[in-house]
Amino acid sequence: MNPDSFQLPEQMSTNAAEYDALYNFIYYFSLVFTVAITAITIYFVAKYRRRPGVKSEPPGHNLVMEIAWTVLPLFFIIGLFHYSFKLFVQNAVAYEGAMEIRVRGQKWLWTFEYPNGYSETDELRLPVGRPVKLIFSSEDVLHAFFVPGARLKKDVVPGMYSTFSFIPTKTGDLQVFCAEYCGGGEGTPEPPAAGSPKELNVSGFHKGHWGMLGVIHVLPQADFDQWVKNPPPPTCDGQPCTPEQWGEKLYTKQACNSCHTIDGKRLTGPSWKGIFGRQEQLTDGTTVTIDENYIRESILKPQSKIVKTYENGNMPPYTIPDKQLEALIAYMKTLK
Repeated sequence: MNPDSFQLPEQMSTNAAEYDALYNFIYYFSLVFTVAITAITIYFVAKYRRRPGVKSEPPGHNLVMEIAWTVLPLFFIIGLFHYSFKLFVQNAVAYEGAMEIRVRGQKWLWTFEYPNGYSETDELRLPVGRPVKLIFSSEDVLHAFFVPGARLKKDVVPGMYSTFSFIPTKTGDLQVFCAEYCGGGEGTPEPPAAGSPKELNVSGFHKGHWGMLGVIHVLPQADFDQWVKNPPPPTCDGQPCTPEQWGEKLYTKQACNSCHTIDGKRLTGPSWKGIFGRQEQLTDGTTVTIDENYIRESILKPQSKIVKTYENGNMPPYTIPDKQLEALIAYMKTLK
């Protein structure tokens, strides 16, 4: 808990301070009136308690009091609405020159696409102090993109676009949650790695709604520009990963493990064990060889050619770069 945020996470966006001010006002207003009403209630309970020989009488009618407790709260609510709506508009209207990021939600991950076409899964990098406009869409069901550190939440609705805009004000990591239940998953979630900068979003934690987490890395402008020009390759034990090692990492990061096992067991999708080069019968009666082209098509357009007995898998289409596709294929080839 940050001292200037009281009960809330550290303020890391332009509007966070105003949201906190509104929250604190409602909190203390409610606290004062709760104490006052409780004290008055206790006082009247003690004063007008039942006594032998005293007969109670019904209270009289007080028109002024009834009008007061109806009209005064109305003005209070109108004031809260006006202030809240101002904050809503500030986030709904994009800043001039804002960088646009496409955000796609699907069971159970977030995909972020930058203006240059490069995309990442569950990790977004933004420059500090620069306006950003996030444009949301859903591949399947209703999701909700929630960033407590930025005091922002937006529903991600199938069949439509939604947006919000903000300016990150501090470097560091912002945790992203899905605040809308979007379905269960297979298995039990693995515990996050202690001490990880993405403690709530580590590899292997994608097995359902509870694992639909992401991280926004807010970087200095120079570091962000350098990253955009030359994204660093993934590393394994301090060295550049081989395509097979990268594919193994992507197997969990891209949530492939929610539907496909690597040990031959059946889930909602075919197991990857021994899959490459295998002959499979499709739902239309034809037979196909599982090669590079079929795997690529099955990831980008999974409903085009479905293996028989897996008709109910309902895998959503993925948007991932060619290098990641090649790494996944290389990893599949190792699963004999």
